[in-house]
Amino acid sequence: MAIRQVVQVGDEVLRQKCMPVEAFDAGLWALLDDMKDTVKKENGAGLAGPQIGVLRRIAVVDVEEGYYELINPTILIQKGEQTGWEGCLSVRGKNGLVSRPMKVKVSYYDRHGEKHLLQAKGFFARAICHELDHLDGVLYIDKATHIERV
Repeated sequence: MAIRQVVQVGDEVLRQKCMPVEAFDAGLWALLDDMKDTVKKENGAGLAGPQIGVLRRIAVVDVEEGYYELINPTILIQKGEQTGWEGCLSVRGKNGLVSRPMKVKVSYYDRHGEKHLLQAKGFFARAICHELDHLDGVLYIDKATHIERV
């Protein structure tokens, strides 16, 4: 397990669309362990593959509801709307006001290749949507109606 360097805005890797994970093996498990260590060290709510230079559809979310590893995730249902401030480990020193769904239902695989469904609401839904945007090369600053330095 290792702490990975978090890629910063301006690096082209953050704007690329990720490829699906195909091998659920020891290499994936090591990557997931590194992502967990990195998000905890950075005190973040989540981390996606591109943020550490890995163009695979993989994200971790670490919020009050628990720690989740989302592999090849897909949002199936979105309901409602919430608007709130977001930051990002790849966009240091700024926060932005972003609208997201209030509730989401997500399909994803775990590290062993088992498929799961997850329902999230509030900040949990916001964190999932934020991380899944990274998998398509989208940053919160692309959606923000207002950005402030912090």
